[in-house]
Amino acid sequence: MPVTRVRPVDVAELRGFLAEVDLTLAGLDAPTVRLWVDRDASGVIVGSTGFELSADGAHALIRSVAVRPGIRNTGAGTRLALFALAEAEASGASTAWLFSRRSGPFWQKLGFEPADRDALAAALPDTHQVRLFASTGQLAREAAWSRQLDGAGR
Repeated sequence: MPVTRVRPVDVAELRGFLAEVDLTLAGLDAPTVRLWVDRDASGVIVGSTGFELSADGAHALIRSVAVRPGIRNTGAGTRLALFALAEAEASGASTAWLFSRRSGPFWQKLGFEPADRDALAAALPDTHQVRLFASTGQLAREAAWSRQLDGAGR
């Protein structure tokens, strides 16, 4: 099935999927967060991807990129990540950022480099993840990554 934009009726199911794969649930229903899901032939969510733009539109926080464990290592995660990068670039972003403590090698294969988490927070202060992580003290424990968007999905 093709990747489809998350609608309000999909948020509860997406929340359940992201909880299963241990990703942040903050802001899933916010209009500033753009999310997509990948479903199997029976309509069950097997992957997700998305981003949130900075107020000036120059930066995108890539988020909610996940694949159900049974289909990992099939290229699905790369496809979903590249989809989000291309959509973020098409929306005007020139830099992509993300938080990931566990998947650094995956993101490095897609051109991401370690970044300063405070620089990420300064570029994207109004995003749901940054606000949540700052308010809970989790920001200090996060690993930040960034890359320029220069034809990411091409």
